[in-house]
Order: sequence, then C-alpha cells, then structure tokens
Amino acid sequence: MITKYGIGVVIRFLFITAVITLLSFLFIDNLIIRGTILFILFTAGIFVFNFFRDPNRSVPRNEALVISPADGKVVLIKDYFEPEYLQQEGIQVSIFMSPLNVHVNRFPISGIVEYFKHIPGKYMVAFNDKSSELNERTHIGIADDKGYKLLFKQIAGTVARRIVADLNVGQRAERGDRFGMIKFGSRVDVIVPKGTEILVSLNENVRAGETILARYPKIIQGKS
Repeated sequence: MITKYGIGVVIRFLFITAVITLLSFLFIDNLIIRGTILFILFTAGIFVFNFFRDPNRSVPRNEALVISPADGKVVLIKDYFEPEYLQQEGIQVSIFMSPLNVHVNRFPISGIVEYFKHIPGKYMVAFNDKSSELNERTHIGIADDKGYKLLFKQIAGTVARRIVADLNVGQRAERGDRFGMIKFGSRVDVIVPKGTEILVSLNENVRAGETILARYPKIIQGKS
C-alpha cells in the first residue's frame, strides 16, 4: 500500500516515466542508451515505491504503553530537561530513519494534541544530536486521559526537505494512527517524563505503531 502522503509524488513520477519511455522508443535507436535510460527509470521506480510504502501494523492495546512513532534505529537515549511542553525533567529517545525505512509516522499514545509548532531550520545529518535543536522540525505534545504527557519531534535531515504533519491542536490522537511523514531520511525524538520505563536500547531497530518504546510510571498506570 502507498501512503496518501506520497500519492501525488508517485503519480508525477509515473507520468514522467511514461513520457521519457515513449520518447526513448521514438527518438533513440541505440539499444544500449535506451536500455540504460529504462534501467535508471526502473531503479528510481523501486526507490520511490519503496519509500512511500505504508504497511499495516499490529498496534499494542495496553493503554499504559508508549509505542514508536517511526521506523528506524534508536541512536540516542538520554536524560533531558524539556522546557517547552512538559516543562520538567524527562528522557529522550531518538530514532534515525534512513531512506530505506518506512517514513509514515504514527501517534505514540492516545490523547489530545495540546501542542503543535513548526520550526524552520537547517538540514544537518539527522543522526547528529544537534539536529534536534537546529534542523527544521515540528514539535507535537499529547496528553492522555490519565494526565500523562509526552512531546515528540519530527526532524528533517540532510536529504529530507519536507515534513508532513496532518494534525491540529485540540484533535483526538489514537495510538498507532497515521498522522504524517518526513520525506527522504530523517529523525524522530520522543521525550517522556522522568519515571517512564524505557523498554528499548541503543542501536535497536523499531517499527512505527508496533514497537513498544516505554511504559508509563506506575503512579500513572494506577489512575482510573
């Protein structure tokens, strides 16, 4: 399945491919040159369709879990004071998304979107820790029905120049639901409050909507 966020790109690619293929058969007699052109188009097509794929995922049902909002590799776990939304000490888990990963992003918890901000910036390599503060990014804060809050960031990388965040402040978020993507290699930071139990480790590969990143603190789990 192709994500709705990439349908326009796929249609334009198919149109351009069809035009170039037709012109190559009409005006290029050299079989080597024509074959090279068609091979390049075929290879580019594999990349485009692979990048915009959107597989279904089995979302964990436990409401006390934080799931990964992105596919990729965990490149950083650290203590972090979050001054913007949580306004308290927390733990940051950073996920690097290579161009070969699925790039559709999903909500890590259910709740209300209380905070959203788009910040223009640079396009440093996404696995650089400074990219969290310097690159173009969105900041999204969600609070669930028990009062648990987290902030996560979509961060553009060197190649990624387009962040899609199809959401609004005040809307309901459901754990595992799709809400956007970052195009062509990027990073997602998830910042949870202190006391949250982190269940992933460095260099672990995670899957959006499926991998459990963390478990709520017991004091939050016990609230009705």
